[in-house]
Amino acid sequence: MPPHNIQNRNSLKLTEMEEEGLRANLSHQELIPGMAPSVTVVTPADTRGGDDVADPSSCELSTPPRGTSVSKKQLMVVIILFYVNLINYMDRFTVAGILYDIQICFGLSDTQSGLLQTAFVLVYMVMAPLFGYLGDRYSRKNLMAVGIFFWSLATLLGSFMPNYALFLLFRCLVGVGEASYSTIAPTIISDLFVSDTRSKMLAVFYFAIPVGSGLGYIIGAEVTELARVGETDWEAWRWGLRVTPVMGLLALALILFLVHDPPRGSSEGGQHLQATSFLSDLRYLFLNKSFVLSTLAFTCVTFVAGALAFWGPIFTKLGVMVQDHPNAKADDVSFVFGAIAMSAGLLGVPLGSFAGQKLRVKLPYADPLVCGLGLLFSVPLILGAMVLAEWNTIGSYIVVFFGQVFLNLNWAVVSDIVLYIVIPTRRSSAEAFQILFSHALGDAGSPSLIGVVADAFKPYIKVNGSTSYLAPEDYDIANFTSSDLTTLDTFNTTTTTPAPDLNNDYIEFKSKQYALFLCCIVNIFGAVFFFWNSCYIAEDKARCDRIIAGAAPEREPSTTESTASSNSSRSLASPGDSPEEEEESEDKAQIQSLLT
Repeated sequence: MPPHNIQNRNSLKLTEMEEEGLRANLSHQELIPGMAPSVTVVTPADTRGGDDVADPSSCELSTPPRGTSVSKKQLMVVIILFYVNLINYMDRFTVAGILYDIQICFGLSDTQSGLLQTAFVLVYMVMAPLFGYLGDRYSRKNLMAVGIFFWSLATLLGSFMPNYALFLLFRCLVGVGEASYSTIAPTIISDLFVSDTRSKMLAVFYFAIPVGSGLGYIIGAEVTELARVGETDWEAWRWGLRVTPVMGLLALALILFLVHDPPRGSSEGGQHLQATSFLSDLRYLFLNKSFVLSTLAFTCVTFVAGALAFWGPIFTKLGVMVQDHPNAKADDVSFVFGAIAMSAGLLGVPLGSFAGQKLRVKLPYADPLVCGLGLLFSVPLILGAMVLAEWNTIGSYIVVFFGQVFLNLNWAVVSDIVLYIVIPTRRSSAEAFQILFSHALGDAGSPSLIGVVADAFKPYIKVNGSTSYLAPEDYDIANFTSSDLTTLDTFNTTTTTPAPDLNNDYIEFKSKQYALFLCCIVNIFGAVFFFWNSCYIAEDKARCDRIIAGAAPEREPSTTESTASSNSSRSLASPGDSPEEEEESEDKAQIQSLLT
C-alpha cells in the first residue's frame, strides 16, 4: 500500500481520508523506540499565499517546514507594511526635529513641549486595545486603511493650527490613526510566515522604527530650512509636517489594492481557532508570564527610546552652543542625529534578530537574553554620550551611535516573542495591550517627565559659583532676558546680584542632562525584566504550540471511523502515559473554548 501523504503536520490529518478522519494525536510514542517516523509533507498553495483557497491538485511535495519559502506576493506585502511603518515613525518624530522652532513660535516651556509627545502617545495607547479587539475579528486591511487616512489628514490639518492648544489637539488625533496600524500589521506578518522566516521578516518590518525616526528628524529639519524666508521666520516648521501626509496617500492606495489579509493562524495550521470573548483574551494574556514580563521590559525600552528621541536633538544642540570651541554646527544636529538613528537601526535591528535566531537553537531562552544584554550594554554608552555632549560633540555622536545599536537589538525580537507565545486569534489583542501598557508607563510619560524634571532642576543650576533661584518659567528658552537674579549664597541667605555672565543655554543644557540620566536607571530595570522573562519563555512557547497543534475541529466520528481510530490507538499504545500527556491535559480546557 502506498504511504499516505500528510497535509498538516500539526494535526496529522491524512489527505486521502474524509475531513472527519483521524483526530489529532499529540503524543510522541513510537512503534519502535528510537525510530523517528518518516512522513512526506504536503504544502498547499494557501499556506504561501493568503486569501486564496488551496486547490488540492495544486499541492506540491516538499520537505522543508511550512513558511520557509517566500513568494513574491508575501514579499510585496512585507515591503508595503515596512513603507507604512516608515512614514508612521517619520511623522511621529518630525516634531522632535523641529522642536526648537515650535518652542519659539508658540513660546513653550520644556513641560509644554514634552506634552506634545505625551498627549499623542496617551491617545495612541488608549485606542490600541480597541483596534486590537477589532483586528482579531474584522478585516485587518480595511482597519489599517482607515487609520492611515485618519492620521494623514490629522497631521496635515495640524500644520495649519495657529496656537498651541489646537496644535496639541491635532497631535492627539494623529495617535488615533496610528494606533490602528501598529497593532495590526505585525499580526499579518505572523500569519504569512513561521519560525526563522518570520523573525527575518519582522526584522525587515522593524527597520522602519530607527530609519523612520531618523528620516523624521532629517526631513523635518531640512524642509524647514528650505522653507525659511529669513533668520527670524519661525513659521517655516509647518512645511516640515506636510511631507508625511502626501506619502500617506500613496500608502493608502498600496494597502487597499496590493495587500491581502491572510487567514488568521494560516502559517501554523491554526485556522480552526475561533475568536473568544474579550475577558477570556485578557485572562489568557495576563496569566502568560512571558507576555507580562516582556511587556514590562518593553515599557522600559519605550521610556528610554521616547525620551532620547524627543529630547536628544535639542539637548545635543544646546551642548554645541555651550562649548567655547565646538567641533560641530548647531544647525546640523537634527540631520546628524537622524543619520545616527538610521545607521544604528540598520545595524542593531538585524543584529538582534540574527543573534536570537542563532542562539535559540541551543538556548530556548535566547531571545529575552539578547534583549536584556543589549539594554545593559547600552547604559554606559548612553551615559557617556550625555557627559561628552558638553565637551566634544563628535565624540558624543560616536558613543551614542553604539549605545543606540545595543538599544535597537530588541525591536524585532520583542515582537517575535509576543507572536510565538500567543495564539493567532489573540495576537492583535496582545500587540494592543503591550502597546497600551508599554506606552502608558513608557514613552507616554517620559518626554513630559523629562521636561518637568528639567524645569525643576533649573533653579539650582550653578553658573560661575552662583546658584540660580528663579522659577522655571523665567528660563523660557524663547523669552530669556538678562536681569537681576536672586541667588543663594553659601550661608543660605538670599542676596540679589547682577548676573551678566549667567548663560541661559548652559542652564537649559545642564537641566536636560540631569533629567536624561533617568534613562540609564530605567534601562537597568528593563534588562532585569528581560532576564526574568528568560526563565519562562520556553515553557510558554511550548504551551502556545500545543494549543495550535490541538486546533483540529472536534467532530462526532462515524462507526467506521471510531473503529479505525480505536485500532490505530491500540497499535500506538505504550504501557503508561508519557509525561508530556499530563502537561497537555492542562491545555484541553483552553483548546475546547477556542473551538466552540
